[in-house]
Amino acid sequence: MSVSVVVPVLDEARCLDDFLAGLRERLGEQDEIIVVDGGSEDGSPLIAREHADLVLHCDRGRARQMNLGAERAKGDWLWFLHADCGRVKRGHLAALRALPEDAQWGRFDVRLSGDHRLFPVIGHAMNLRSRWTGIATGDQGIFVRRELFLELGGFPLQPLMEDVALSTRLRGRARPVCLRPRLVADSRRWEENGVLRTTLLMWQLRWRYWRGEDPARLHRDYYRHHYRQPHTGTR
Repeated sequence: MSVSVVVPVLDEARCLDDFLAGLRERLGEQDEIIVVDGGSEDGSPLIAREHADLVLHCDRGRARQMNLGAERAKGDWLWFLHADCGRVKRGHLAALRALPEDAQWGRFDVRLSGDHRLFPVIGHAMNLRSRWTGIATGDQGIFVRRELFLELGGFPLQPLMEDVALSTRLRGRARPVCLRPRLVADSRRWEENGVLRTTLLMWQLRWRYWRGEDPARLHRDYYRHHYRQPHTGTR
């Protein structure tokens, strides 16, 4: 199997070089890295060109960026990763290459990067929730067969919960394969805005989304007060 890793970025110079260098080291000759920049002002595209097979540019918007990368991809599988997810390890690639033949899509377990005593609990809850619901988030490194992704029209062009929306569509085709090697999810939003406060906000937004609220309104509420504009790609 060949893998196209699609990485949406927006001002990720602080972590991009280490992330892409480690990823390049672990990918095979048949694999590729596609970085899609959403208008970075910190030199991220220059860093990306040192490691990526293809660097693309478009208006910011994580869904838009990932869709563009997928359209230009050549691999059998698409693997969507955040630049701040920590170093990709050999175990992650080994797990991908060992997927059963009938697998259609899936995601990885995660752990939060910080040292707060509640982070292991939060990460465990995220993984359990994903297994129960069949829904994955961007932090979990969603992977999907390229043909299926394109057939479903890619990520919906909405400013928030685009990963949940895609997972819902994919779940209609097959249950996700949940791989246990854990990816690192950046804990910045919890550390900057409070662990309990951030967790409660995420639950509230997810509940409102399932009740049918406009993702644009949820996006405004998410970033209105204390959240800086999103890293890793952008909304």
